[in-house]
Amino acid sequence: MEKEQNSETEENINKKTKSSEITKNNKEPKEEKEVELSSEDKIKELEEKLARTLAEMENQRRRFEKEKDDAFEYGGFSFARESLNLIDNFDRAKQSLENDEKIKGSDALQKTLEHLDIVKKDLISIFKKNNIEEIVAVDKKLDPNLHQAMMEVEDNNKEPGTIVQEIQKGFRMKDRLLRPSLVAVSKKTEKNEEKSEEKTKK
Repeated sequence: MEKEQNSETEENINKKTKSSEITKNNKEPKEEKEVELSSEDKIKELEEKLARTLAEMENQRRRFEKEKDDAFEYGGFSFARESLNLIDNFDRAKQSLENDEKIKGSDALQKTLEHLDIVKKDLISIFKKNNIEEIVAVDKKLDPNLHQAMMEVEDNNKEPGTIVQEIQKGFRMKDRLLRPSLVAVSKKTEKNEEKSEEKTKK
């Protein structure tokens, strides 16, 4: 009897050990699979981070290239805009000399004006060599990107919105505006009949 009981207990122990080994064997591959999945996710995450970093670096490189090109093309932009005051001062000096009654019609005035014109032409030619050009305004249609309307002038011979007078000359550097032209634009004259009707209504 004791032998039978011992053999039974041995069998039970063997069964338990076998079942525990089977459960262990079943668990191990699952754990390995979980580890494999997590490592794949990490690789994907790293690949995404790398792709984002490379894209950012490329964008930064392009931005630096553009800034470098702009600095080369428009490096003297602010200097050019300040230099426009020289042309304005030449025009003002010429106008004030022409309006001076004391020297009006004199040879000295004529020579001085000629010299001022020569210096102004030289300055404008220097501007042109550096891609700074005057904006053509008179007899052109008002362009808000190039012109700034300061006043309206009645004129039936021209279409409304046509520039009839240039108050201050505008300039641009290549495709960038240094300053707009200050202009006067035409408008249709009001008829006397319409004016009289408005007065009667009032």
